[in-house]
Amino acid sequence: MLAGIIGELSGRFGTPLFAPHLTLQGDTETTPELLRQAITAATGAVEAFAEPVSAVEGSDAYFRSFYARFAVSPALAKLKQSLDPDGFASFMPHVSLLYGEVEAGAKAAAIAEINARLDGRAIRFDRVGIVTSGQDVPIANWQVVASVALRSA
Repeated sequence: MLAGIIGELSGRFGTPLFAPHLTLQGDTETTPELLRQAITAATGAVEAFAEPVSAVEGSDAYFRSFYARFAVSPALAKLKQSLDPDGFASFMPHVSLLYGEVEAGAKAAAIAEINARLDGRAIRFDRVGIVTSGQDVPIANWQVVASVALRSA
C-alpha cells in the first residue's frame, strides 16, 4: 500500500521512487556483517507488530518532505535502543512518502489527501533490513543487502 502511495506521489510530482521503510539507524561506517549480527540480536527480541499512522506531515527537509509519522511504541523503542542508542533521544519514527521539493500549496493538498487515507491505519512491521543508501548514494542505487524477520507473534 505504501509503495503504491509513493508511486502515485512520484508520478504526480516527478519525484524519485524508493521502497517504503522506517529508518532505525542512519548512515554508518559499520560493516554489513556487524550490522547483520546487530539486527539478528535485535529482531530476536521483538515480535512483528503493527502501528497506526499518527499523522501524515511534511517538512522542508529533502528526505522528510512528506511522511507518515508513528508514535514511539514499545517495539520501535526497543529496536531503536538496540540498534542506535545514541540516536534515541531524537528518534521520530516515520515512513517517507515523497523525497524532494514540491510546490507548497500542492504539497499541502496532497498531505491532507493522504492523511485522510492513512490516519490511524495500522502498518505492519515484520523485518529489519540493511540497505546501501545515504546522502552520497543516488536513490535509484539504494539496495537491500540483508533482511532479518522479526519474531513471529
